[in-house]
Amino acid sequence: MSTSGTNHTVTIKDSATGKETVLPVMHGTAGAPVIDIRSLYKDMGLFTYDPGYTATGSCQSKVTYIDGDNGILQYRGYPIEQLAEHSNYMEVCYLLMNGELPNAAQYKTFEHTITNHTMVHDQLVNFFRGFRRDAHPMAILCGVVGALSAFYHDSTDIDDPHHRMVASHRLIAKMPTIAAMAHKYSIGQPFMYPKNNLGYAANFLHMCHAVPAEEYKVNPVVAKALDLIFILHADHEQNAGTSTVRLAGSTGANPFACIAAGCAALWGPSHGGANEEVLKMLTEIGTKDRVPDMVKRAKDPDDPFRLFGFGHRVYKNFDPRAKVIQKAAHDMLEELGLHDPLMEVALELERVALEDEYFIKRRLYPNVDFYSGFMLKAMGFPVPMFTALFAIGRTVGWISQWNELIEDPSQKINRPRQLYNGVIDRNYVPMSQR
Repeated sequence: MSTSGTNHTVTIKDSATGKETVLPVMHGTAGAPVIDIRSLYKDMGLFTYDPGYTATGSCQSKVTYIDGDNGILQYRGYPIEQLAEHSNYMEVCYLLMNGELPNAAQYKTFEHTITNHTMVHDQLVNFFRGFRRDAHPMAILCGVVGALSAFYHDSTDIDDPHHRMVASHRLIAKMPTIAAMAHKYSIGQPFMYPKNNLGYAANFLHMCHAVPAEEYKVNPVVAKALDLIFILHADHEQNAGTSTVRLAGSTGANPFACIAAGCAALWGPSHGGANEEVLKMLTEIGTKDRVPDMVKRAKDPDDPFRLFGFGHRVYKNFDPRAKVIQKAAHDMLEELGLHDPLMEVALELERVALEDEYFIKRRLYPNVDFYSGFMLKAMGFPVPMFTALFAIGRTVGWISQWNELIEDPSQKINRPRQLYNGVIDRNYVPMSQR
C-alpha cells in the first residue's frame, strides 16, 4: 500500500505483463478500509476471486454496523444493547427506515400507519388453501409474500418514493398476518384477523394462538419477550438474506418479489434455520449428564455430530445479541414458571463450552440462535415456525436496505464474475457418432 498525500492507494502490478494500476482505498466512518477495484478489469483485464464474498464490500450503507472482533452491533449508530433495553420494535423499525429515532408525534403516526395495514386482501385466503396442510410455513411465506405484488399494484413502482413508502409499510404490517395464517393453516384452525388495539408483537401472538370460540388474553411478558426477539433480528448488515434482497432489487424487481427472495434465502438451515437446528441438537443430547460426551464428539473431526448455536460467521467475540437474549430467556422462563428439560441441557452445554479451552481458543461463544429457540418454544410456537418469526423481525431490515439500494446512484445490476475451470473449444458430435 502506498500513500499519496492524505489519500491511501494500492498499486497492483501484473508480473507477467508489467502492467500496473493504482486503486484508491476508501474509508468509511468505521470498520476496515476498502479497496475500490471497479477499474481493475478495465485497466488490467483482471477480476478478483472471493468465494462467499468474505472479503468483498458489495455496497455502501448507513443502516447497520458490525464489528465482529469486538462484538459490536449498531443500528444507525445506536448500540443494540441500548435499543434492546430502552426501545421497542416499532421504534426500531422507524429508526432503521428513516435514520433517526422518532419524536412522540412521529412515532404515533408511524405506529398508526403500520397497525392499519395489517389486514391482507381477502382473496389471499385462496392461496393458503392451495398448499398441503403440512406445508412448511416458510414455503407458504415465500409464495404468499411474492404474490402480494398481484394484489397491491398501487405500490410497485420502485421509481416513485410514495410507492416505495407504502410498500415498505405494507410489508412490515402484513408479514406477521401472513406468518400467523401459515401457522393456523398448518394446525387446522381458522384464521384470526388482526386487532388494532394490540401492539405489534401482541397482535401476532393473538393471531397465532386465539380461536373464535373463546377469548384469548395475550401475556404481556411473552409479548415483551417476542418484541425483543424482533428487535435483535431486525437487521444484520450484508448477510445472505439481505444480500439476496439487494441482488434481486438491483434488477428493478418490485419490493414484494425482493422480500420473497429474502425469505427464500433465510429459509436455509445455515441462515435463519439455525435456532431450529439448536433444538434438534439439544433433543439429541437429551440430558445434561450426556453433555461432556457430546462435547467430546463435537471436537472429533471424524465424528459427524455438530454443535449448533456456537460461533458466528462475523462475530469472533461474544455475539452482542446473545448477551441480551440470554438474560431475557432466563427471565421469561422464570416469570412464566416454565420448566423445560432442554433448558437444563442448554445451560450445562453453555457452561462447559465457556470453560473449555477448545471453544475459548476458537472463540466459539454461544450466539443468538442458541437461546432464541427456547423462548419461541416456550411461547407455544412449533419448531417449523421459528424461521418465519425470524422473517417477521428481519423484514424491516430488508426494506431499509432495499430502499437504500434504490436511492444509491452508484448501484448497478449485480453481476458477479467467475473463475472458469470447465472444458473449452469442443466441437459438436452427432448422436450417431457418439
